[in-house]
Amino acid sequence: MIDHGKKNILGVLIDAVDYEAAVARIIAAAHARQPYTVSALAVHGVMTGVLDEAQRYRLNHLDLVVPDGQPVRWALNLLHGSGLRERVYGPTLTLKLCERAASEGLPIYLYGSRPEVLAALVANLQRRFPGLQIAGTQPSRFRQVSAEEQQEIAEQIRASGAALTFVGLGCPRQEVWAYELRDLLGMPLLAVGAAFDFHAGQLAQAPPQLQRLGLEWAFRFAKEPRRLWRRYAILNPLYLGLLALQATGLRRFDPESAAAPAQMLRYG
Repeated sequence: MIDHGKKNILGVLIDAVDYEAAVARIIAAAHARQPYTVSALAVHGVMTGVLDEAQRYRLNHLDLVVPDGQPVRWALNLLHGSGLRERVYGPTLTLKLCERAASEGLPIYLYGSRPEVLAALVANLQRRFPGLQIAGTQPSRFRQVSAEEQQEIAEQIRASGAALTFVGLGCPRQEVWAYELRDLLGMPLLAVGAAFDFHAGQLAQAPPQLQRLGLEWAFRFAKEPRRLWRRYAILNPLYLGLLALQATGLRRFDPESAAAPAQMLRYG
């Protein structure tokens, strides 16, 4: 098990952990019914924090931020000698947690995406993990919600008896959701992004070899060029350039420099 705690990557605090440590932390919080916010960040997720001070504050106040992308794992190893042999990929982390939840009687909740995706996801997860208890689901409302609606969302999840909630709203909305609802829900909230679409069979995952080489982005770009071209054409080179500045000491990135968000965004 590797757990070296939080490390600074471009001012965003990423936990230098492996799957074993991440799962152990989350399951312990689920059993204890403790608030615990989790995100799996690839380069795009890190860059949302680099470019947006309020989002950097939110990310740096999550309980656990795992290195979802290979370039994030490489940065942890390069800058901090973390010795991570593999990334902690959100879709794989989701399956490992569902397996533990099934074996330990921890009901889960699924929040986000569309009704048809949730229906397929529930069927596939229960087929794969027959003992898994799915306490409930709510599709995204695809808009900002009122304070009253946010309370209703939280109350429905709490009333379900869930011990963990998986959130599939896409980055950065899902991280905002987890940050804002942390204390309202009092359980692990896991921002896992595309895991919903992958495990519902709605979206193909990159071949393992491309994933190991850090080229998952190229596979996803080929599938969705219109939606993703700005992300990969602009953010990936910027990430590498800034990482070089941090590695050489030419620029300092201070995780404490961000101020708390002035208002809640209330994504639903």
